Amino acid sequence: MTTRRSVTLAIAAAAAIGIGAYWYVSAQTVYIDLSEIRAPIINLSPSVSGQLRAIYVNVGDTVAANQPVALVGNEIVESQTAGEIVSVDRNIGEFENAATGQDVVATMIDPTQLRVVGQIDEDKGLSSIKVGDVAKFTVDAFGSKVYEGVVSQIGRVAEASVTSNVFDQRPTNRFDVYVRFNPARYPKLTDGMSARIWVYAN
Repeated sequence: MTTRRSVTLAIAAAAAIGIGAYWYVSAQTVYIDLSEIRAPIINLSPSVSGQLRAIYVNVGDTVAANQPVALVGNEIVESQTAGEIVSVDRNIGEFENAATGQDVVATMIDPTQLRVVGQIDEDKGLSSIKVGDVAKFTVDAFGSKVYEGVVSQIGRVAEASVTSNVFDQRPTNRFDVYVRFNPARYPKLTDGMSARIWVYAN
């Protein structure tokens, strides 16, 4: 009888610890729904103004570092690093004006710089998130599969909205939260995929 009671008490204690751990983790977790896998955009432009004479790449092409992508005037515009082309200017004959910044002939990304970028309202747990916090995320394209990363940056205000409280029309600012992960570990993840993030604040 004593043994049975001891077992019962042990099970109850384990259950209590499990419930306590669940609520502790839940209280420390910040959920970010509006998230996307992105890499910084790299603009490819000539050093001097000129007429766009040729484009040598297509959207989706993988390029090596210093590979020719366009001809502007007599200048060959090259890729800055290895990566993927995400947009091209096909308006052959157009004047590319380096003085005004109207001279981007193509854009690309470096896939090794992919990260998950989530947007969170400042009153939805932003104050609990810190650089270095462990984060987990899922990607809509792959269902419930869980990936791991680390918070690497908390961005400045992305946008602002006004609360619906008619007595206190205070703006609520939205911030970007960046989660870095190892793209080599998750090769199926690509730029533009929708995601969801859970940050384990500590």
